[in-house]
Amino acid sequence: MNILVLGSGGREHTFAWKIAQSPSCKNLYVAPGNSGTDDVATNINISVTDFEAIKDVVLKNAIDLVVVGPEDPLVQGIHDFFLEDMLLKDVAVIGPQKAAAQLEGSKEFAKEFMTRHNIPTAGYKSFTKDNVDEGYDFLDSLNAPYVLKADGLAAGKGVLILNDLEEAKTELKNMLVNEKFGAASTRVVIEEFLDGIELSCFVVTDGKDYKILPTAKDYKRIGEGDTGLNTGGMGAVSPVPFASERFLDRIENEIVKPTVEGLKKDNLPYIGFIFIGLIKVGDDPKVIEYNVRMGDPETEVVLPRLKTDLVTIFKAMANQTLNNVIINVDERAATTIMLVSGGYPEAYAKGKEISGLSHVKDSIVFHAGAQNNEGRTVTSGGRVLAITSFGETYQEAIKKSYQSIEKLSFDKMYYRRDIGFDL
Repeated sequence: MNILVLGSGGREHTFAWKIAQSPSCKNLYVAPGNSGTDDVATNINISVTDFEAIKDVVLKNAIDLVVVGPEDPLVQGIHDFFLEDMLLKDVAVIGPQKAAAQLEGSKEFAKEFMTRHNIPTAGYKSFTKDNVDEGYDFLDSLNAPYVLKADGLAAGKGVLILNDLEEAKTELKNMLVNEKFGAASTRVVIEEFLDGIELSCFVVTDGKDYKILPTAKDYKRIGEGDTGLNTGGMGAVSPVPFASERFLDRIENEIVKPTVEGLKKDNLPYIGFIFIGLIKVGDDPKVIEYNVRMGDPETEVVLPRLKTDLVTIFKAMANQTLNNVIINVDERAATTIMLVSGGYPEAYAKGKEISGLSHVKDSIVFHAGAQNNEGRTVTSGGRVLAITSFGETYQEAIKKSYQSIEKLSFDKMYYRRDIGFDL
């Protein structure tokens, strides 16, 4: 098969790395890709939302399968674009159609879906600038902390958790009236705060059946001890040590099954990944959010643990024969630690040369915000590299990642030294 992966981050490098191992993969392309995908595939420098340019690439290279990494093209309807084009309609696309992608594209849509299908989640109400005063009243009715979520896509930055009531009201006004997150916050969902420990569940579905992939836990805050600003993710661990068999059974029966059945009942065609962001409140699993693609950096610990050929899984999803596939998983733990640019998630410099990549032997280095430039590998984003390691325990795997990190450097490199601290 000729396969195209869309995206440029650590998630897409991990996809490309895994797909390249498949005997079913003939030619592999990544658009736009990065310095890591450059080693295992052919990079094509086009935007993930330039559908006409993607069409040209697919036709020119006789692409059989398109794997959509990020959420933007899904929410904008790339799967529908393929289905509606006579030349593209037979190309398999891994990623849901536009209507189902609203599970990530709109927080309100997701909340209504969960309510409709009795999927446990936090209580909520949504507001626009036309009823911002009602939003203030709703905040008055809640106890701190206060959770404000921009309804639309805000690149992982649109969630605020605030302890002060007046600050929460000010930020609600900033989001709705002053458009703090642009069009993404023309509507804001205010939720009750759930106190517990978070984890992520990953599901693949062909629209009829589903398979559950290994669980993972990521670390969103920039500072150690989970302090400071939210990021796209500073590290991840798989499996999740506190998720017992009984708890995983509850996740499947109370959340995964009703989600997949709900998609069918609501006539939302779905071939792709469902990322379910969960929180364990006491002994109960509750849904924080849905994403309609794999998470990053969780992909960097989930996919390496898969023993089953990834292209085999993708073909079964496209053919709606997923029920026939057995997914085998490496029993070892996997961990990943992100190396980020100084200043991230706020302003940071690019173009810093990365040294030591050839010296890492005991870990897998997935490139995220990195590009090749005249024979050098340089930083090109906030999250630069993900250092993934295996171990018999997550502690052993984390130790290996930190030992590998000592061999790497770039100007103002930063990483959290406490990944796994809360386990």
